[in-house]
Amino acid sequence: MSQKIKNLGKYKYRSVGKSVEKIDSISLSTGKAKFFADYIIPDTAHVKFLYSKHAHAEILSIDTTKAEKIDGVIYILHHENTEQIPHTTAGQGFPEPSPYDSVMFDKTMRFVGDKVAAVLAETPEIAEEACNKIKVKYKILPALFDYEIASDKGSPIIHCEKTKKYPIPIPYSPNLNIAAEVDINIGNLEEGLSESDYYFDETFYTHYSSHAMLEPHGVITYLDETGRLVIITATQVPFHVRRICAMVLNIPIKQIRVIKPRIGGGFGGKQEVFLEYIAALFTLKTNRPAKISLSRKDVFRSSRTRHPMRVNIRCGVKKNGHINAFCIDALMNTGAYGSHALTVLSNAGSKVLPLINKAEHQRFIGKSVYTNLPVGGAYRGYGATQSYFAVGQVMDIMARKLNIDLIEFYSQNNIKKGETSPIFEKLGEGKEGVKMIVESCGLEECIKKGVEAIDWYAKRDKQIEKNNKVHGVGMVCLMQGSGIPRIDMGSAYIKMNEDGSFNLHIGATDIGTGSDTILAQIAAEAIGTDIDEIIVLSSDTDLTPFDVGAYASSTTYISGQAVRKCGLKIKKQILEVASEITNQNIEELEILNKKVQWNNGSLDFSEICSYALYTNNQFQIQATASNISNTSPPPFSAHFAEVAVDKETGEIEIIKYVTTVDCGTAINPKLAEGQVEGAVVNGISWALTEEYRFNKQGGMINADFGRYKIYTSIDIPNMETILIPTHEPTGPYGAKSVSEIAINGPGPAIANAIYDAIGVRIHSLPIKPEKILELYNKKNN
Repeated sequence: MSQKIKNLGKYKYRSVGKSVEKIDSISLSTGKAKFFADYIIPDTAHVKFLYSKHAHAEILSIDTTKAEKIDGVIYILHHENTEQIPHTTAGQGFPEPSPYDSVMFDKTMRFVGDKVAAVLAETPEIAEEACNKIKVKYKILPALFDYEIASDKGSPIIHCEKTKKYPIPIPYSPNLNIAAEVDINIGNLEEGLSESDYYFDETFYTHYSSHAMLEPHGVITYLDETGRLVIITATQVPFHVRRICAMVLNIPIKQIRVIKPRIGGGFGGKQEVFLEYIAALFTLKTNRPAKISLSRKDVFRSSRTRHPMRVNIRCGVKKNGHINAFCIDALMNTGAYGSHALTVLSNAGSKVLPLINKAEHQRFIGKSVYTNLPVGGAYRGYGATQSYFAVGQVMDIMARKLNIDLIEFYSQNNIKKGETSPIFEKLGEGKEGVKMIVESCGLEECIKKGVEAIDWYAKRDKQIEKNNKVHGVGMVCLMQGSGIPRIDMGSAYIKMNEDGSFNLHIGATDIGTGSDTILAQIAAEAIGTDIDEIIVLSSDTDLTPFDVGAYASSTTYISGQAVRKCGLKIKKQILEVASEITNQNIEELEILNKKVQWNNGSLDFSEICSYALYTNNQFQIQATASNISNTSPPPFSAHFAEVAVDKETGEIEIIKYVTTVDCGTAINPKLAEGQVEGAVVNGISWALTEEYRFNKQGGMINADFGRYKIYTSIDIPNMETILIPTHEPTGPYGAKSVSEIAINGPGPAIANAIYDAIGVRIHSLPIKPEKILELYNKKNN
């Protein structure tokens, strides 16, 4: 495939900036791509779980006698026959910034859906039958469902074992049900508030939601011919899976190989490690391959969720529109265990407050608290999504109070290129952040293009009514990050073949995002070849170099830079061999169209590699490279929504949704647009329809897609996505992240549009018609 050079401003690229097809598109569309469930391992046995029906209970006794007598039952695991090794299920860098508050099977059940036991049997049906035959006696304990009273005197304590602690030195108070807490102060908040002309105090609530990835969680384990444990798992973090499984199983890392197959979506949910070691232990105990495949109901009731959060905003603004003081006070429900309790909480401040960097006085106060409800975890936008629902509306509230257009208000207060924020240094993920100057920012252009696309000034504050539906427009500005600075690391390996093709081995994890394609484009660009000459192998802990995995918007920025560095090393070696062959100075050589060329001649890549392998001074043209970053350059985005609200029913119709995004250089514009649009639909669904509903015992009562409403293709509104090109000097070919930021916009943008239409302010999610109608009727009566 011959490619023309792509001109992105002053930067000219061969492969970067082109919307090439995903390298796995044919295999996926023809059903040939292998997901974990497609791996057929002879003699595989199947695992099912017995889940707790109680939100808080102590197991007094467990009797598996009847279950063991069922023909086809192979082995049963529970707290009495497994080792109690505290760990976190959060697939994060080591040491993890999450409390070690989980064990494989616990004597205490902490939410409806906690694992009591697991059965390995010849078929899933036999395993399910055996689960139903296990007899368990419980001591029912008082349950805690209201996270706003979690630390109040008299509230039930969820974790009281002294063995549970953080692996890093940070505050941890399980005796108060506090899984994590943060307090960052810039300037003097109270002084800043008192000096302001206007004071605001608003509280907002966000809710539970499921990742709702198309493919549920699943894993297959077996022993290879050498006796090593092989784990094929639908994960975002294969190297973290290997490390955590080694810890929980108490076996050496060298005994474990983790393979990531194709993944049917993750969104953060598959950053958790909570199934792999169970399947692995069955395999180690029985020498049988073991397969776990969760049902949709299992995913809802026993995996991970978006953390609910209460966000209180206290802020002060001058009459001239200058934000003087701003405080975010976040209380987060981490559920029964503290997976990501600190990092998600921290992001509610670190990814939000720098946007309004003109405020001299800023504070972030945060607590994550335990309850007897489902466990929170990493979820696209993690923490920023919840916080922006509040902050985005408070910006609208302040602008309206000052009678300043919201566009002008943002422009006056938002961070710009060449500026910084003390929050960057004060607040990171699990530790202090890093100093950072914003070196690329297309937010002003994002706003400009969005204003034009939504026709802002023709619709704002007009309350145009058609067929009893009132129209309104709202907007919000956003920033996020690109990886976790000084923590996230990616690496790559490339070797050259005789035909001029290249093997690219990467630990980075493609979970459906197209990262294999993106990284192949970067490799091709660095070397000077075409993408169809790049053969990608990713995410096999035996065969690919280390990578932290797919989370924190790190893959393109962190792993992509590792691939670029590696590709440039390969390019240098190719030129050195060509110089030896031709007796030309390297400075006289250049790579064009898969050839090394000079004034009066050229060499094909295949000639160069064959010479290196077979002719003289033989060696393999190959290289490795790793990359970390001392910065996390933010992508920027502006979202605009036009809605029509039915005054009689409260029904909301999204007339048009416009998303403008600065992600630096879009390595593959179509894939970038797909990430943005997928995130927007994800965010609209979270804001309008998704909802966990619980009974009085804390059990979820709508654990299926028939009753838990997510957006489908027929629900998607008229959407327009506009990529704003900038060049991030620290990113591979100017790229920043794109996958998470767009999910943060729909909640506040739609809420602001509803206010513009009918004058009611939405303080809690989801935004259901009955809520709109109740607020509207209250306002007008």
